[in-house]
Amino acid sequence: MAKKVVATLKAGKGKSFTKCIKMTRSEKTGSYQFREEIVHNDNIKEFFENK
Repeated sequence: MAKKVVATLKAGKGKSFTKCIKMTRSEKTGSYQFREEIVHNDNIKEFFENK
């Protein structure tokens, strides 16, 4: 599935978007959680700054 998403992002207008994966730690259990989102290139810093 990830290969299809990456291939789609490389064609046409998809070059202006990036798939970002952010790792956070759960306060309740202490385990790690991964948050994936496809973000426009202008908003990458904002994605990683927000919790």
